[in-house]
Amino acid sequence: MPLHMDGPLSDLETWTAGDRCSIARALSVVGTRSTMLILREAFYGTTRFDDFSRRVGITDASSAARLKELVDVGIFVKQPYRPDKGRTRYEYVLTRMGEDLLPVVLGLMQWGDRYLQDDDGPLDVVDSQGEPVRVRVTDGGGSEVPMNELRVRVAG
Repeated sequence: MPLHMDGPLSDLETWTAGDRCSIARALSVVGTRSTMLILREAFYGTTRFDDFSRRVGITDASSAARLKELVDVGIFVKQPYRPDKGRTRYEYVLTRMGEDLLPVVLGLMQWGDRYLQDDDGPLDVVDSQGEPVRVRVTDGGGSEVPMNELRVRVAG
């Protein structure tokens, strides 16, 4: 069942999301496999360049390009550190903008667990009491809203 489109949006023949589409804009920033896996690793606690490359399984050149893009848009900030009095290096720390991607990453994880995972046991994300957490669509009061009750309208 599709979302309910309100007012002028109800006639799909008369409009397109075009350049104003927030989904298209978001995908231009985080829409590659390597970028999403870097974000996964950041949520797991990875901060150092070599660790991102190794854990994601991509080349240093790819890691450098993705991390630069993510710093440039404000998802990561670079913080200097000096290992064993060696040369200054940088670690990559999620900003508020980056942390706000947690529901996206967890939602993809849950979808993959449900539809793509074999029986060898996916990872579970739990709260501090050990209870599984789930990404859901909720209203301002925190109540879950089923898809058939969602409406899309022109903002403003």
